[in-house]
Amino acid sequence: MNLPSKYLDRAVEQLSSLPGIGKRTALRLALQLLRRDASEILSFSNAILELKSNTHSCITCNNISDSIECTICSSSNRDSSTICVVEDIRDVMAIESTNSFKGLYHVLGGVISPMDGISPSDLYIDGLIKRIENGGITEIIFALSPTMEGDTTNYYIYKKIKDYNVFTTTLSRGVSVGTELQYADEITLGRSIMQRQEFKL
Repeated sequence: MNLPSKYLDRAVEQLSSLPGIGKRTALRLALQLLRRDASEILSFSNAILELKSNTHSCITCNNISDSIECTICSSSNRDSSTICVVEDIRDVMAIESTNSFKGLYHVLGGVISPMDGISPSDLYIDGLIKRIENGGITEIIFALSPTMEGDTTNYYIYKKIKDYNVFTTTLSRGVSVGTELQYADEITLGRSIMQRQEFKL
């Protein structure tokens, strides 16, 4: 793409590095930003810098948080005996939008995928096991996407925790096999949580 400005070219390059943003979309966004007032651009850039500087991973569940512990883990209104294991922060948001779950979460940060070079050691599995070892957990809900990688991760974790005194369940298969959890509609996802089934090998 032959652009008339090296600064525009750099902006397009950076915007197109974001997932799902191609060069044409990046150019359109860059030109839109160029039309904005300098104060708006400053607010935009500050919001991104503050996002990077001031957000953390929750020390307990690995969810995104503005403090050491996220608002879900620190809430006295949640059921601390139940942990819902998810792949991604977006899955927490998807489940929370259903208003069907009042327990806690554990964000793995991915799923086991040898093809992508992701092994169990790359995920936040040890943190989950420590939470179980600390006691008070009666149920673990596997809420990973029903894909081959998600099922592989479920089996791996199940083998790690099967000797602990916890009941393991998984979402009912109202969520279609192969579907990314974050894209399931709220009604289907809500029913899958409410009608969860015991997880067995």
